[in-house]
Amino acid sequence: MKEFIKIHSKDNVVIALKSFSVGDVIEVEGKRIIVISDVERGHKIATEDIASGSDIIKYGYPIGHAIADIKTGEHVHVQNVKTNLKDVFDYSYEPQLLDSLPHAFEGRTFNGYRRANGDVGIRNEIWIVPTVGCVNGIAEQIIREFKAEENPTDLEGIEVFKHSYGCSQLGDDHENTRQILGDITLHPNAGGVLILGLGCENNKIDEFEASLGNYDKSRIKFLSSQSTSDEVEDAKALLKEIYEVVRQDKREPIPVSELKVGLKCGGSDGLSGITANPLLGYFSDWLISQGGTTILTEVPEMFGAETILMSRCVNEQVFDKTVHLINDFKQYFIDQKQPIYENPSPGNKAGGISTLEDKSLGCTQKGGIANVVDVLKYGERVKTKGLNLLSAPGNDLVATTALGASGCHIVLFTTGRGTPFGSFIPTLKISTNNELATKKPHWIDYNAGPLAEDKTFDEALKEFADKIIRVASGEKAHHEKNGFREIAIFKTGVTL
Repeated sequence: MKEFIKIHSKDNVVIALKSFSVGDVIEVEGKRIIVISDVERGHKIATEDIASGSDIIKYGYPIGHAIADIKTGEHVHVQNVKTNLKDVFDYSYEPQLLDSLPHAFEGRTFNGYRRANGDVGIRNEIWIVPTVGCVNGIAEQIIREFKAEENPTDLEGIEVFKHSYGCSQLGDDHENTRQILGDITLHPNAGGVLILGLGCENNKIDEFEASLGNYDKSRIKFLSSQSTSDEVEDAKALLKEIYEVVRQDKREPIPVSELKVGLKCGGSDGLSGITANPLLGYFSDWLISQGGTTILTEVPEMFGAETILMSRCVNEQVFDKTVHLINDFKQYFIDQKQPIYENPSPGNKAGGISTLEDKSLGCTQKGGIANVVDVLKYGERVKTKGLNLLSAPGNDLVATTALGASGCHIVLFTTGRGTPFGSFIPTLKISTNNELATKKPHWIDYNAGPLAEDKTFDEALKEFADKIIRVASGEKAHHEKNGFREIAIFKTGVTL
């Protein structure tokens, strides 16, 4: 079993794959190093003397600089490392584009649902989407009574996606809510949707309906609770109409080129950038080779690695959109009078991540090596196949909801510390280490931990792609089995 890993030949640190104590010895490229600090798994050990002010190199890039002299064999972490990052930057377009990806086209399919408008879904569920948080409880009551009366065993799921917004919001904040709820309503994983309003909210039902454009009126219905004497009975009647349509839908073979997959991480540790995140990168490149689409978000966790993404933009227009993506999000922090680089989180630090560059260089590996074909605004739906970037924060539930709203069928979520949540689309948890997968088998859908030992990425990719195809064909993720389905909308403005 490996005891440590050196990620790049330029690195002046290695990553511990086990805990080390003072006096332990490691051999790095023929050099015998005595460990002079206690070091936990996932944390960094200096492989040479690093003078104060000099860069710490990991992944082949600086992840910060030493704020004290660091000795060979010493623990390298927050006590002796500080970020190099500053505020808003000027960038120049210096493309380094790939002509092709190292994966053959395989012509694989999954069993999904082809909708009348040509979109593809991987679930066939009925959803209640509240226009305002005031009706969350009514929606739950409607579902309880509908299930008791209809016993819809031939339905893949019936859910309400509760939220606390839809009223007392202004400007862009209100538009964000309407946009995300509209994206959810039109998502092809829903066979049918009931839009449930109160009647006095500023997210007015008639305006919300108009914002949807053309939609299938047999599958999307509307009800204002204040306009009827018995909103529960009327809602159940509408659900029955939707159900009679949805229950006729059948799965059919669909090319994997139709899949849209979101890439996300949370509760990261020092192995995230070594096992699970690179595996997602391999999968992203594979799916794009099949003609499919992946979407990378968590903009604040691109800070420090953004120039790598910018060099992969297919043209100057996409580069300019990426520059705005990064600098506009930095300006958001500045406008809120908050530090741009207040990251990583306490859990990340406990897992061995020292600076935002450290986190970002590991985080962006989820995007593989493919060229960046487009950049999406928050709430914007994907339109270009290939690797896309999406404007959303790092917050797990907000970002995962945004990925689903952009059109993703599935979110792949890597984690070193574990999390049980799931969004309105299947949200697969990929463990970075064996211990987490063993401890939380009811949370974890795939274990990437063996990649730190003797498993190759080619072996893992084959298993992993098979897993994704099974989920796209109907196999439930653990959060679906557990009944954990949530959404969160990015709050940006004043609440009245």
